Amino acid sequence: MKYNDIDFNHKNILITGGAGFIGSNLAFYFQDNFPEANIVIFDCFRSEETFSNGNLKSFGHYKNLIGFHGDIICGNLNSSSDLENLKHYNFDYIFHEAAISDTRVYDQEIIMQTNVNSFYPILEMAKEMNAVLVYASSAATYGSQPSPQTVGKEGPENPYGFSKYAMDQIAYRYMKENPDMSIVGLKYFNVYGAREFFKDKTASTVIQFGHQILAGKTPRLFEGSDKIVRDFVYIKDVIQANIKACSAKKSGVYNVGTAKPRSFQDIADILQKVLHTNYGTEYFPNPFTGYQMHTQADISTAREFIGYEPEWELEDGIKDYIEDIKNTYNEEVK
Repeated sequence: MKYNDIDFNHKNILITGGAGFIGSNLAFYFQDNFPEANIVIFDCFRSEETFSNGNLKSFGHYKNLIGFHGDIICGNLNSSSDLENLKHYNFDYIFHEAAISDTRVYDQEIIMQTNVNSFYPILEMAKEMNAVLVYASSAATYGSQPSPQTVGKEGPENPYGFSKYAMDQIAYRYMKENPDMSIVGLKYFNVYGAREFFKDKTASTVIQFGHQILAGKTPRLFEGSDKIVRDFVYIKDVIQANIKACSAKKSGVYNVGTAKPRSFQDIADILQKVLHTNYGTEYFPNPFTGYQMHTQADISTAREFIGYEPEWELEDGIKDYIEDIKNTYNEEVK
């Protein structure tokens, strides 16, 4: 599936965070559709280091890249010498996906250093190389703002959300000062799909519920899960948005969702239907304060300026994803 008329063959493409969920899917999209593209992945890969919440500091995993043929540079966004290694290339397109993306990390210093400080050299690199820059923003910038969430009406409520909000403000300044640059920020809503397994506890409820059901367990949901709704967007629609952003009519920051929010209960029910089980549902109290109860992307500007049009309903996305859910479960239980 080619989402626009750009021929990426013989183009130099950088994907930061390319061993992660969205980055690795982008890498294989280019490799499969444009075999002559020169793809460079920059990722720090995972160490055994964890944050105070027990989650890993990096989710990049070599298994996401098995079968990838391009260049791989193991490097850290916080290292100027590691970033210097990228200067040897002359990139046409830069996809900046690397970040600390755990919303439950409250170490503000490391999040701001990794997500915000590193954004300046990425922007400068794009400027010097005259490269199209597409970067990952996030729906976390909205906090608990009322639905539909609309670009320009943010209210972040955790350090991660604020870091992405700060990146957007920096990007807006660059757009204004460099009108010839093409800069697009994509505010991802709740993304699910292949290659998210290595996000561990921060992976989507789709794979988490799927693995519970495959283990023969009743899916465990928060009380009131029929009323907790999210804008779940399938990875293939996220890839579509990234590719279409390369030929944006206008630099800007755009929402990437479906505009059709669905409940956690819907996910559990669809999975049980697809997996032919009937375990019911077990409910427990929601332990989190400040929990988003409703997200819905206003995608009107994404439609207008990048031509983004979501193609995957939740039922279809889960059906398409189910074999990968089974495969990762079988690998996990070995």
